[in-house]
Amino acid sequence: MRIEPRPLPATLPFLGDLPPLLTRLYAARGVASVEELDKSLARLIPFQQLKGIDAAVDLLVVALEQRERILIVGDFDADGATASTVGLLGLRLLGAAHVDYLVPNRFEYGYGLTPEIVAVALERQPQLLITVDNGISSVDGVAAAKAAGLKVLVTDHHLPGVELPAADAIVNPNQPGCEFPSKSLAGVGVIFYVLMALRARLRSLGCYASQPQPNIGELLDLVALGSVADVVPLDANNRILVHQGLERIRAGRARPGLKAILEVAKRDHSRITSTDLGFILGPRLNAAGRLDDMSLGIECLLTEDVAQAREMAAQLDGMNQDRKSIEQGMQREALAQLKDLTVESLPFGLCLFDPEWHQGVIGILASRLKERYFRPTFAFADAGDGLLKGSGRSVPGFHIRDALSVVATQYPELITKYGGHAMAAGLTLPEANFPLFAEAFDAEVRRQLNEDDLTGRLLSDGTLAVEEFHLELARALRNAGPWGQHFPEPLFHGVFQLVEQRVVGERHLKVVLKSECGSVKLDGIAFGIDREIWPNPTIRWVELAYKLDVNEYRGNETVQLMIAHIEPR
Repeated sequence: MRIEPRPLPATLPFLGDLPPLLTRLYAARGVASVEELDKSLARLIPFQQLKGIDAAVDLLVVALEQRERILIVGDFDADGATASTVGLLGLRLLGAAHVDYLVPNRFEYGYGLTPEIVAVALERQPQLLITVDNGISSVDGVAAAKAAGLKVLVTDHHLPGVELPAADAIVNPNQPGCEFPSKSLAGVGVIFYVLMALRARLRSLGCYASQPQPNIGELLDLVALGSVADVVPLDANNRILVHQGLERIRAGRARPGLKAILEVAKRDHSRITSTDLGFILGPRLNAAGRLDDMSLGIECLLTEDVAQAREMAAQLDGMNQDRKSIEQGMQREALAQLKDLTVESLPFGLCLFDPEWHQGVIGILASRLKERYFRPTFAFADAGDGLLKGSGRSVPGFHIRDALSVVATQYPELITKYGGHAMAAGLTLPEANFPLFAEAFDAEVRRQLNEDDLTGRLLSDGTLAVEEFHLELARALRNAGPWGQHFPEPLFHGVFQLVEQRVVGERHLKVVLKSECGSVKLDGIAFGIDREIWPNPTIRWVELAYKLDVNEYRGNETVQLMIAHIEPR
């Protein structure tokens, strides 16, 4: 792992009267004007710029007027769960008489609006199907729904394939011809935009002439959670959505289910950050879809009953513990497959398969291996009927979904289906094709990347002076976000004297440090350290990459370094 300075523009922009450090941090993350720091809802990109939004609203207005039965078909991850919840609650707020949801069990039906899911949906006798966080690649499923006489509205954010589904309306910032400036909306962000457009149309039709218009801003806590959990880039538009959602949560106005998940995770809602959304709430919500059925997660978010919310949050927490146990076992098995390989003999693109691996956890496994070996990685599980399901994670500079497209073009019969983003993708293929896919994927990674790209690097925002290790700066950095994908939390580096070290919770290293000049003593913690190295009483000096954070214990706040990388000096 090497630490490199985060690039800065040649000339720093004027960002008002911000402290120089914050100006530098924002500039390094692409902020070019003070307007980009305005996180008010008025600064959201207008919904009118979304292609297909008028056709979508036309469908919904008729559905409301005719009291049609609406069925939302979601995805089985946190984005899909929050999008399903936002769609259902939002349509009810806006006057829908009959609206329900359906989330496919990933192990029975796979991803998206398939013809098989349409058959299940028809049992509910809907008149309008709305997909959230899926549908843009569901050509056959949409055709099956249309053949059955249903109207279909596709709302999605994934990259489309060569052919678009023949839906009555499609809202997706990534569809061809859409000029919406932000291509980074999550699925939950797309359906929220549809609700904004629908409310505006209803307002123009005079529906709120004698009554207050519904406050769909009540749903922003869920929009924030789904956006961060899906790891979409936090561009200026997404930062507004996430900031506004965090403000609702901190003020105690979150959904009962979201509050209950925070409670079971022992997190204070008034101090929650975007990092908590991604690493505390997201995994617990995702656990339902990974191990069982995402309906539990959606029901937890939907319920108004506090006691019921707590009960379901406890179930989600238990599932997350099970997921961690399964994941740890899979990691041990994966590392055993790789133990005899040297760095030089490792493939550039890793592909691993074990017939006992859990389908719902292979994405996390791929992510862990990618972080350990710094290279694009696919993990595969048995999907039945002679098929394997793979989940992949990538490194900066390698678009993993496009790489699948290249491989599929080179070997037309190799992959059954695939989809995804730049940093994450999934595919299905016959088990017999696994060796050839592994070879072809490795070749494509080698074509695009060299060995230097696979050594791993951390981008640092520089060193902090002794006088900057104080609570005011730590609080300012926490509140300067929201931080997330493509807008990373500030990371600093430096050399410190190691005064104390001990392992807590099996794999976490608690340390006491002194600044290089020895004038300031600091607490720090590194999660998931290598037990073959730490603790080591012979190590006296270390180089760290760290985040400046606030630690609260028994009502007292102190500065703490959240250590991202530690190595002896």
